[in-house]
Amino acid sequence: MWLFALFIAVPLIEIALFIQVGGAIGLWWTLAIVVLTAIVGTQLMRAQGALAMSQLRDSFGQLNDPTEPLAHGAMILFSGALLLTPGFFTDFVGFALLIPGVRSAVFKWARSRVQVQTFSMGGMADQDVRRRPGQEEDVIDGDFTDVTPEKRPTRPGVEGPSGWTKH
Repeated sequence: MWLFALFIAVPLIEIALFIQVGGAIGLWWTLAIVVLTAIVGTQLMRAQGALAMSQLRDSFGQLNDPTEPLAHGAMILFSGALLLTPGFFTDFVGFALLIPGVRSAVFKWARSRVQVQTFSMGGMADQDVRRRPGQEEDVIDGDFTDVTPEKRPTRPGVEGPSGWTKH
């Protein structure tokens, strides 16, 4: 129900703001501001997105929990969509989500409302793998036989390719 209310309220807020701002500064200045915020917002989103990707790579490289960098990346993506949507209210929310402190606050709020049941990293978290110092990995020795089927002509009675088809 709240999502339906949001889909009704946001366009009404945008229309009211367009009327107020357009009446105060004029149509062309209003349109110029909307286009300018989309351009500036896109550039800021690219910079913040690159930073979030760097933080995500670092968390994977150090085997840390990637939840926060992933959430920041998702919020940056959402802010880009809001900044490309024409309007003053959506621009305000989009620019707010580009501020790292605001994203951290939203992440903390969302984390307090979500309960994680299980979490494991590395794919071997459930296995008990213990090695003695100096012990190498297990080596499996084996033989193989090539079982690639012999290539046969597509039409019976024809020995080689006709030149019209590829085999």
